[in-house]
Amino acid sequence: MIEPSTETYSPRAVLSRSALRFANHDALHIPAQACKHYASNGVTYTYSELDTAVTLATDRWRQTGVGGRIALVLENRAEFFIQWLALNALGVSVIPINHEMSDEEILYYLAHGEATAICCLAEHLARMQGISTTLDSAIPVTVCSDVQQLRFELVLRPDEPRADTECALLYTSGSTGKPKACILSNDYFIQQGVWYQSLDGHVSLREGQDRLLTPLPLSHMNAMSVSTMAMFMTGGCLIQLDRFHPSTWWESVRESRATSLHYLGVLPAILLALPEQSDDDFSDQIRFGFGAGVNPAHHARFETRFGFPLIEAWAMTECGAGGAIIANREPRHVGRCCFGTPLETVDWQLVDEQGQTVAFGEPGELRVRAKGNDPGKGFFSGYLKNTDATAEIWADGWLNTGDVVIQLEDQSLAFVDRRKNIIRRSGENISALEIEAVMSHHTAIKAVIATPVPDETRGDEVALCVILAAGWDATEITARDLQAHAMRQLAYFKVPGWVVFCDELPVTASNKPRRADIKVLARQRVGEGLAFDIRDGKKRQASA
Repeated sequence: MIEPSTETYSPRAVLSRSALRFANHDALHIPAQACKHYASNGVTYTYSELDTAVTLATDRWRQTGVGGRIALVLENRAEFFIQWLALNALGVSVIPINHEMSDEEILYYLAHGEATAICCLAEHLARMQGISTTLDSAIPVTVCSDVQQLRFELVLRPDEPRADTECALLYTSGSTGKPKACILSNDYFIQQGVWYQSLDGHVSLREGQDRLLTPLPLSHMNAMSVSTMAMFMTGGCLIQLDRFHPSTWWESVRESRATSLHYLGVLPAILLALPEQSDDDFSDQIRFGFGAGVNPAHHARFETRFGFPLIEAWAMTECGAGGAIIANREPRHVGRCCFGTPLETVDWQLVDEQGQTVAFGEPGELRVRAKGNDPGKGFFSGYLKNTDATAEIWADGWLNTGDVVIQLEDQSLAFVDRRKNIIRRSGENISALEIEAVMSHHTAIKAVIATPVPDETRGDEVALCVILAAGWDATEITARDLQAHAMRQLAYFKVPGWVVFCDELPVTASNKPRRADIKVLARQRVGEGLAFDIRDGKKRQASA
């Protein structure tokens, strides 16, 4: 295993070290099913080949005088790793962007993150050029092969990457409407790998042997930092899918020779719904699944049918590895939303809404920090351009997570609910306020609240509780018109799957929405069949 040092305090340097030790080992593999739309066979890079590709890309970027932040619209492809690590070698940060977002969302990322250029796949070139022209000051757009034609002027950047050098800017939905930009340093990424390789329970990594498969997007911290650094720091192979394909999932698992995999709660739900096969038992191949949010009713059934444990963990982009918790040892309390006991390196507490610690067995908001003199070790560096939000999440010297948790009889922690205005659908953190801001412009809406309702497959689904403006009828036609409005401005997973029409909504004495009561109302209406189910209208948009 690679021990962090002054020479390895960047993801690029970690790859360089592993290329010396594991030159002919597979570093990155994209199975055939995940790349059939652009390659005739699966894509594989050994450590030596990936190191060489990154070096060549670094030379191209260096010629441009690159600086600032570069937006990457490269999907879950090998090009993402090559361009990211090439820029990392030069001390330049990246903004990973999901091409499935709307033009308005991408425009916000570019403007707020002050991107100086966009590097994208050829199929996204025209669209990104169009988006760029709507910025106050257009920025260049390039494909990977044409990088060297760019020219940057008067852009400051570090001469050498350091531990505290910004590595990436990842956007995460919060309770204040627009997504907040988490500043993630090189050290943040390194600590993810250090944490993962230190685990020694159900989850444990074997140097130069493991092959970890993930379908999660590289615009999120799990795929970009957790699985990537875990493999690169231990000489393992990262198996990166384009996304989750239920019909070919197990085919990709077999073909790639995966020994472990990452999941979100929606995956077990969908896989359990597939017809049972004689070869469903993967106990001889898969050592563990690592993830979060499995439906308690599915947990034991999945492990019994497919032959390997699903190890539940808790973390958030803001806490990184510094506050991560994992149910890596028995008892795991399968079926109780348990995510384990904090490691010795983590300070934690459960508090009520006044910030006072709750009694044992009572639910409270989880607060975490790194133990010792540096409570932010392994955590994010703050929110870009939002010192107030940074101070708020770090109130009282703790990272206030907004997740309500309960302590079980053996001191393990189990998830209860979310205190903040977040809808978690298929692993995506969706801001209720962002949805409401978009929907408020529809002429049918007098008042609207977005809230989660339970979904057997996806954990939560987005529901809209709507008071209609005069002249509009509470019909399915209106509900679908609202959904179409959302689809034009939001990523497909953010649009409503349920619409609940109401004559009034619960409010406080100061006329603010009582979100907890509205959440209960929405669940009741859905359960009683008094809501419009328009989930069939949530369609992933085709690439440009």
